[in-house]
Amino acid sequence: MRRLVLTALLALVAGCTQGSVDAPKPVERDGQLEPVNNPHAQEPVPLPDPEAQGGHVGRAPRRITVAQLKESIRTVVGRDWSELESRAQSLGRADFALIASENTEPNLVFAKFLDDGAREVCMLQAAAELNQADPQLRVLSRSIPGKLDDLRKLTDAQVRTLMVEQSTRFWGAPLSGDELTRYVNLFTQAAVRAETLKKRDQALAVVCIAMMTDSRFITY
Repeated sequence: MRRLVLTALLALVAGCTQGSVDAPKPVERDGQLEPVNNPHAQEPVPLPDPEAQGGHVGRAPRRITVAQLKESIRTVVGRDWSELESRAQSLGRADFALIASENTEPNLVFAKFLDDGAREVCMLQAAAELNQADPQLRVLSRSIPGKLDDLRKLTDAQVRTLMVEQSTRFWGAPLSGDELTRYVNLFTQAAVRAETLKKRDQALAVVCIAMMTDSRFITY
């Protein structure tokens, strides 16, 4: 009986010891790489539908603040809008009495007042440049050599250079393709009309107003 019990205990001990022995590790070989998960095994996340995102993918464009508008006009056109401060609250600036945060929605009121401001600064700057012979001291016609003469005499290449220069100045991106052609036609027609009216500066002012009232000037 004792032999049977002893034999059973020995068998139990042997079994426990056998189960606790670590499994042999695989032999590492030089130049052997560890397996890496394939990142392409999973389905890629599709981009948002542009039609469901207002025509764009990513965050929605934001309108510049009144302070940014003031600095942008000064930098791009070279002069201040005289009525900006008096219309700042209507443009969205907070008064911190009734309104605590600035409104940066591109609403119709903002668009109307911006059109007024663009007409003022563009007309004044264009008129000032007619008497400026040095192109480097001009803003709206820097690429036109010498004193401004009959703008109908500019070649197609000169007009295209002017439109690319101005779009880069106003929007930070040059015009190209069909849109560049449309702006070239706009300037050409404006130059003919302006010469008829004996108001040569208006050809430059028309392009300036069009670019300043474009959404690309007030959004980022």
